[in-house]
Amino acid sequence: MKILIVDDHALIRDALQGVLKRLQRGVTVLEAPDSKQAMDIIAGNADISLILLDLTLPDRDGLSVLAELRERYPAIGVVVLSALQDRANVMKVLDLGASGFIPKSARREVMERALQLIFAGGVYIPPEILGPEGFAEAAPSQQPESRAGENRQIVSLADLRLSERQQDVLALMMQGNSNKVICRALNLAEPTVKNHVTAILRALKVTNRTEAVIAVTELGWKLPTPPTPPKT
Repeated sequence: MKILIVDDHALIRDALQGVLKRLQRGVTVLEAPDSKQAMDIIAGNADISLILLDLTLPDRDGLSVLAELRERYPAIGVVVLSALQDRANVMKVLDLGASGFIPKSARREVMERALQLIFAGGVYIPPEILGPEGFAEAAPSQQPESRAGENRQIVSLADLRLSERQQDVLALMMQGNSNKVICRALNLAEPTVKNHVTAILRALKVTNRTEAVIAVTELGWKLPTPPTPPKT
């Protein structure tokens, strides 16, 4: 496994090197202090699996770097590691397709658990983002059911009544994959994937992919292991 750390602080890069090498045997860790060097390294290393990206870089805004990475290299997972951990920034990061957001203020053991979750194909979202101000629609309804099915509580994956293919799409969405990557991974036409995504959002009672990721993460569902998206 090859991982790229993009952060202008050498101490942060050194600390992450130690964490990654302890968690992943045989991992190769590359480093870049800014976006220009990061892009050069990525261009020369087609087998990079994961990028750990700081949002505060000396030569460019991290969000624009994230957007470019997801556009140019959709098969490479990107996790944001940043001190800018307010809800708005976390939501922007997830909206752009990141595989998670790890606050730099997180304790070492929290960071390790977050990375283990990401290595297993999950999406890490800081617990505080899932608090009272977080995704409310996923919580069990406190209202009595007045009409059959309309106020049905969503407490398990089975409650959504998704097809196996839709569950595969949801699992790939949870990894931050775009519709185009999902098309290639599942060998489906893009309109078909869009229809599946629409059905998933409707079943979860959310309006966008970010809310879907937050809802599923908050509920702690175990999704099927999706096919690995092909490298581009």
